[in-house]
Amino acid sequence: MKSIIAVFTVLTAIIAIWYIACVPMNIKGVLDGAERAGIEVVPETARERRDMSEIGLVISNRFAIDETWSQDRPRLPAPHQVAVELWETTVEKKITSKRSLIYHGQVTLSATLLGFAIGTGLGILLAVGIVHSRVMDMSVMPWAIVSQTIPIIALAPMIIVVLYSVGVQGLLPKAIISAYLSFFPVVVGMVKGLRSPDHMQLDLLKTYSASTAQGFWKLRLPSSLPYLFASLKIGIAASLVGAIVGELPTGAVAGLGARLLAGSYYGQTVQIWSALFAAAILAAALVAALGLIERLLLGRMGVKT
Repeated sequence: MKSIIAVFTVLTAIIAIWYIACVPMNIKGVLDGAERAGIEVVPETARERRDMSEIGLVISNRFAIDETWSQDRPRLPAPHQVAVELWETTVEKKITSKRSLIYHGQVTLSATLLGFAIGTGLGILLAVGIVHSRVMDMSVMPWAIVSQTIPIIALAPMIIVVLYSVGVQGLLPKAIISAYLSFFPVVVGMVKGLRSPDHMQLDLLKTYSASTAQGFWKLRLPSSLPYLFASLKIGIAASLVGAIVGELPTGAVAGLGARLLAGSYYGQTVQIWSALFAAAILAAALVAALGLIERLLLGRMGVKT
C-alpha cells in the first residue's frame, strides 16, 4: 500500500507540473487567437507580446488560462489531450487503419524484435570470444566502445543509403540500426557475467578436470544470466529507439517514427506526444516481458532476483 501511495503521489505531482507548464508555453498562441476573435488582450499587439515574458502575459491575461489547456495545436499539449488522442487512435480505430497507433506500433515492433535478436546474438557471441580470447579482448572491445560514440541520427541515413544501393530495403535496414544500438549493452553485461565466477570456483572445476566448454556451460553461462537479463532490458529499449530512428530518414508511411514525422510536418503536437507515449508504453511492455521471463528462468534455476 505504501508503494502504491508513493507512486500515485509522484504521478500526481508530474501531472500537476505538466498542467502548470502548459500555461506559459501556450499563452502566446491563445492570446493571438483571442486578438483575432476581437477579444481585448494585454498588450494589444502581437509585437509587444513577443517582447514580453510568458509569465507576465499570464498575469496580465488570467482569463486565457483555461484556453491554454484546450488549443488545437499547442506548443505543449495538456495531459488530457494526449490521453484522448491515445484513446481515439487505439481503442476507437481499427487495427488496420492508418491512423491506429496499434497498426503503427506493430510495424515498429517487428523491426525492434528483429534488430534485438540480431544485436543480442551478436553481443553474446562477441562476449564469449572476448572472455576466452585475449586477442579479441584487446582488439574487439575497444572498437565496440568506439562504435557507440557515433551519433545514431548521423549513422542511420548512411546505413539506409548504403543498403538501398545494394537493393536492401524494407524491414532489414531498420533492424540493423536497432541491432547497432542493442548489441553494446549485451556485450558489456555478458562479459561482466561470464567473468563473475571467482577463482575458487574456476579452480574447483580444474580439479575435476573439466574442459573449457564444460566450464562455460556449467559455471560461466549460469552465472552470467542475471547480468545478461539486466543488459537485455536496456538493449530492448535501445532497439526500439533504433527502430524509430530508422524510420525517420526513410520517409516511412507506417511506424511510430512515421507518426512522429507526420506530426512534425503538420504541426500536430498532440499527435507527436501520443506517438511518444505509445513508444514508451511499448518499451515498458517489452521490458516487463523480459522481466517475467527472467523471474521464471532464474526461479527454476534457484537464483533469487
